[in-house]
Amino acid sequence: MTEPHDARDAPRARDLGIPFDGEPGTWNSITDVPGLEVGYTTIIEDSSAVARTGVTAILPRGKGAAGQACAAGIAVLNGNGELTGRSWIEEAGQFQAPIAITNSHAVGAVHTGIDRWMATHHPSVAAQWMLPVVGETWDGYLNSINAEIVRPEHAVAALDAAASGPILEGNVGGGTGMNCYGFKGGTGTASRLVRSGERSWTVGVLMQANFGSRAELRVSGHSLGPGSQAPNPMEDGDWFERDTRSGMHAVPGAGSVIVIVATDAPMLPDQCRALARRVSLGLARTGTTGSHFSGDIFLAFSTANQGGLSSRMGGAEISVEQLEHVAWGSMDPFYRAVVEATEEAVLNALVAARDIVGREGHASYALPHDEIRAAFATG
Repeated sequence: MTEPHDARDAPRARDLGIPFDGEPGTWNSITDVPGLEVGYTTIIEDSSAVARTGVTAILPRGKGAAGQACAAGIAVLNGNGELTGRSWIEEAGQFQAPIAITNSHAVGAVHTGIDRWMATHHPSVAAQWMLPVVGETWDGYLNSINAEIVRPEHAVAALDAAASGPILEGNVGGGTGMNCYGFKGGTGTASRLVRSGERSWTVGVLMQANFGSRAELRVSGHSLGPGSQAPNPMEDGDWFERDTRSGMHAVPGAGSVIVIVATDAPMLPDQCRALARRVSLGLARTGTTGSHFSGDIFLAFSTANQGGLSSRMGGAEISVEQLEHVAWGSMDPFYRAVVEATEEAVLNALVAARDIVGREGHASYALPHDEIRAAFATG
């Protein structure tokens, strides 16, 4: 298991001249939401099985409060994917376990790893019941996806590594083997501040970008995908026909995207669902039309109202809770923040990604930075 180069000082999308709306937080990252921590396990190996995969872990309230409920809601653009814990979120409007994202065939291993980590660090929570939230996208073009590379201990390591501050993007964590718009994709993040008088709140987005066809990519109105000089063997080659021993070819735009939206603004579960629905609008700004073969699933949650929305067995007395929430008539700035941060997170994933070669010599090429700079050159 190896870690990628440290890309904290590498250029991000706005550094290449792409104009974005809105005001980002300090790190322009989901970790701008106070208390939220992100950790990665990145697996790049060329031993018995070629590995280009990993795990991304998100702790909404940090390690110390990993078992406390967050108001939450889910939206789906296209359902060809998986996000565990979804039934309970839809039922109770909350979740109370860590979140992780990995590859499609590693969901079970990561789920087990979260259970183990919680049993070690929060045994009183684990002694009752847990429904970890684990999302997936398919990295089988670059990664030996059926080799059972990701194990529970990789999820444990990602949770142990979780921290606040600036985070890596591109070929890291669960995004290591992912592709986006026919280029190398992966992990991307961004944030926006919502201000009102002397008060402010943060909306952060983290995604595992593995969606879209080369012909679709739009960058702030510029059609950069079709004219790119970067090779596109994932869409142009015959690898899928050889893998399946059939006449089938890979469908451009197949893949998936898992998007996590976090905010410290107080939200009701239905308001979180409303935030999650706005993710599609941010993705659409970058060109996708939502492929039938893509699992596009979005989770939004609020870290406010700590101690509220609890669901634990107790005594015979009925408990009553009170929740603070943003007035419905004041939601528009938060919707706008989700759309803006989602768009930038996609492009941050593309800019941070690097060329990579995986199993069977399959290659994925990054969106060239010079093509972006040329599109937005002035003077």
